[in-house]
Amino acid sequence: MNTEALAKQKCVPCEGGTLPMPIAAARKYLPMVHGWSLSKTKDRKDVIITELKFKDFKKALSFINAVGRIAEHEGHHPNIQLYSWNRVRLELYTHAIGGLSQNDFIVAAKINKSLLDR
Repeated sequence: MNTEALAKQKCVPCEGGTLPMPIAAARKYLPMVHGWSLSKTKDRKDVIITELKFKDFKKALSFINAVGRIAEHEGHHPNIQLYSWNRVRLELYTHAIGGLSQNDFIVAAKINKSLLDR
């Protein structure tokens, strides 16, 4: 699978009790979402993150709103942080399973394709 194919997929609901994606599988998806990296939350959940710097507050806020539209369409929502007036951090993981799923990479690919052209 490549980035284009990943971005064309649709998120599917995950239920509690489903196991998170193994880190080895996440590493295989990571090259398809340029600019994202693997990280861990404070409570040691695997996540993917990206951090972006914008020209000004207005552009950062516009980007956040566009990410929100993608997230609502997919039913899969990132953690979003706006800081230092022009910096945005996005963190994706599947809350229902406490770790990564293919949905996280689908949303990251859609954000890249639609908003960042990465």
